[in-house]
Amino acid sequence: MDAAQQEATARARELQRNWYGEPLGALFRKLIDDLGLNQARLAGVLGLSAPMLSQLMSGQRAKIGNPAVVQRVQLLQDLAGQVADGSVSAAEATERMEEIKKSQGGSVLSNTTQTTSSSGAPTVKRVVREIQSLLRSVAAAGDIIEAADTLAPTHPELAEFLRVYGAGRTSDAVTHYQSHQS
Repeated sequence: MDAAQQEATARARELQRNWYGEPLGALFRKLIDDLGLNQARLAGVLGLSAPMLSQLMSGQRAKIGNPAVVQRVQLLQDLAGQVADGSVSAAEATERMEEIKKSQGGSVLSNTTQTTSSSGAPTVKRVVREIQSLLRSVAAAGDIIEAADTLAPTHPELAEFLRVYGAGRTSDAVTHYQSHQS
């Protein structure tokens, strides 16, 4: 990718962050992980072609042009939160995705619903993902580990935090968080 393409991609991702609260690549990856989908299935539920989904995820395109697709993204975010907090089973989620696929209309994305469970409380997994997304938006995993190594002699707790949340897997970070709660 040349410098002009890199600049255009960075600009598209910044627009996505402004419009949708985060780059669509991160948002769609969360939906894929939370709902057990692959990219082709997510594209089908959203009503997008697989190439269009790929272009949105990679920052080759900035905006979702169809309001019905935006609404489906919002509905999937809500569903993912309900799956994460256990109020919706995997079987129910599959049925609901079929309903979402058929839904029409327009909406805008809201950050409040993507970070809360159906009870209104943030889920541990969602909070961990937000922390990871923030850290990974400013540095690569290798850079985060290097920073952790530099901080370790004087700030061991911060170094551990960076290693677990910045460069680790989501499931490990959730386990770490839960083990440190009393």
